[in-house]
Amino acid sequence: MALQEIMKEHQRLVILRLLAEVSGFDLNESILQDGLNAYGLDISRDSLRTQLAWLAEQGLITLQKLGSTQKAVLSARGEDVAQGRAVVPGIKRPRAGE
Repeated sequence: MALQEIMKEHQRLVILRLLAEVSGFDLNESILQDGLNAYGLDISRDSLRTQLAWLAEQGLITLQKLGSTQKAVLSARGEDVAQGRAVVPGIKRPRAGE
């Protein structure tokens, strides 16, 4: 698997896990970008929006427009994937104990 695909899988998992960590299960894209960067998964705003759209297509999040930015809201299925209770191809599966 190419490094670029590995990075995408990790970015998608971290997005879901960041959303799962906050009350309300929602974050705006600016905070998600900072969170990914903190995990060493540097991402541009354009690439983040592409990953958010992909996650929304899979039914793992919903997106809400807030002016010039977006807010991502975790779905129940997205929480299952974040916790490793469900598997979706294209998303890194969390290791046991993570």
